[in-house]
Amino acid sequence: MNDKAEPPKKTQYDPTLPVRPPGTRAVKPRDAATLIIYRRVGATTEVLMGERHVKHRFLPQRYVFPGGRLDASDSRVRVGAPLDAAVAAQMARMVTPRRAAALAAAAVRETFEETGLLLGAPDPSPGKPVPESWKAFFATGLAPSLAHLEYIARAVTPPLRPIRFNARFFMVDARHITGEIGGSGELLNLHWVPIADARRLEIPVITGKILGFIETLTVAPRAPSADRLIPMFRNIHGVHRQFEE
Repeated sequence: MNDKAEPPKKTQYDPTLPVRPPGTRAVKPRDAATLIIYRRVGATTEVLMGERHVKHRFLPQRYVFPGGRLDASDSRVRVGAPLDAAVAAQMARMVTPRRAAALAAAAVRETFEETGLLLGAPDPSPGKPVPESWKAFFATGLAPSLAHLEYIARAVTPPLRPIRFNARFFMVDARHITGEIGGSGELLNLHWVPIADARRLEIPVITGKILGFIETLTVAPRAPSADRLIPMFRNIHGVHRQFEE
């Protein structure tokens, strides 16, 4: 990723995925968030990925990172540690501070639900009520921790798809994660995958691009910067274009 704006880059969309019925309007994208958990093993970067079930309407049988759509409760949940100031500033260019925190919380919640892994910190108000969708997380004695998240990309599902998301991609070092891999079963065959091997799996086009960012950022980490421009992908006339925001 570069800190200076670059001309948009083009990537063809995946023609094997479902399209919306002809003559129908494009679906409005729903806010979503993804969490890439990575670890360094020697000189290799590995990421946690799982395969979406064949019955999923969105990206069936594709290997993806944990994540899902924003829930209304994500804007009301208390956190054990807030977003890093630089990350909050990066996101504030496009959303309100409350929305930014909610999206980060959604990534943490969805990851817990799908993998059983926790990104948490001590609960600042133990015993106080929590939203229904967060009860299992808080039952561990922890509250979501957003402090170690790095915001690395945003992507909007192409207009031709019957289900669309406006997805934010976060990244975190596995050293900050606790728990054992398990989860709800929504993601099958969850395992650590070297980035080179991940590129050979059945993955969405955007996931392939994100893998490149992860490799760059884990091999040569950068200090947090509020000024860092974030890659953003949007489909225009059937072609994914990369911008910076």
